[in-house]
Amino acid sequence: MSEIKQQLLEICSNYLEDRIDRITASMKDLSSDLENETKSSAGDKYETGREMINLEWNKLAVQLQQFKQLAATLKLAKESSAVKSAKLGSLVITSNANYLLAIPVGEIELNNKKYFAIGTNAPIAQVMLQKGIGDNFQFNGRKFTIENIE
Repeated sequence: MSEIKQQLLEICSNYLEDRIDRITASMKDLSSDLENETKSSAGDKYETGREMINLEWNKLAVQLQQFKQLAATLKLAKESSAVKSAKLGSLVITSNANYLLAIPVGEIELNNKKYFAIGTNAPIAQVMLQKGIGDNFQFNGRKFTIENIE
């Protein structure tokens, strides 16, 4: 695995860890808020407050699950062996841009070059999948040539 690809995968991993840590901390804060929510004489206010905390908790739980699924996908991408066609885990260098087919992190700048970490379900990734070095494809009216795959 190239050093650039390793660094990009590590950036993606750090991105996920940061998101998971923030969501987990928020969920702990909400649990604490829920425990500290005391029943007041205004019963409706108490119930509304508890319900708002529960709704927020549920949203965070869904987000946490989504990020854990992305972590599993990233693990598969890291374990991917080098091949000569674009697939999950590939670093695809094209004539117009560079793509890491892993998880949707977005633009990453590394060594003064731009890379786009995208999921394999992204529209441009769908066009690239199974294409090899030297293959051409079009996306949004632009022509791309795959120059290298790592």
